[in-house]
Amino acid sequence: MIILLSLILASFNMGNRNGVIAQPQKPHIIFILADDLGWNDVSFHGSKQIPTPNIDALAYDGIILNNYYVSPICTPTRSAILTGRYPIHTGQQVSTILGSCPYGVPLNETLMPQYLSKQGYASHAIGKWHLGFFAKEYTPMFRGFDTHYGYYCGHEDYYDHRTVEGVRTDAFLFYN
Repeated sequence: MIILLSLILASFNMGNRNGVIAQPQKPHIIFILADDLGWNDVSFHGSKQIPTPNIDALAYDGIILNNYYVSPICTPTRSAILTGRYPIHTGQQVSTILGSCPYGVPLNETLMPQYLSKQGYASHAIGKWHLGFFAKEYTPMFRGFDTHYGYYCGHEDYYDHRTVEGVRTDAFLFYN
């Protein structure tokens, strides 16, 4: 897995024609977590087979984390990234969370989007959640994300929205 963190810095306009000093803007943060992406699956690492010009542009203008070590499966990695804690401390170290599992990342854990929200950022998640959804309080929009477009389990069919367990998750996609 490769974690790509791209900070695209906003321009810092420190003044204007009236001599009034403007406050600097906060940087935009784009965080890409790509499961099962091999080292040579992006062209900025040398791949000639898979051109990835947009990801390359984000990488070259941001920060590339080449030595960030993750867990071999997604739930522990996601919980560690979002909580800032090793998975052993959140109970997510062993396996992935299946659709039938009645648990998730504990609600007493503060996630990255909750911290960012307190700093005035908007947070949006696209893709799989895989951190528990048995109760709405465990879903992305109750854990600090303003929006979530994706699915809750590890993978699901794009056409009939069934998971590997046969559970339909399309009814759970968008909580308000």
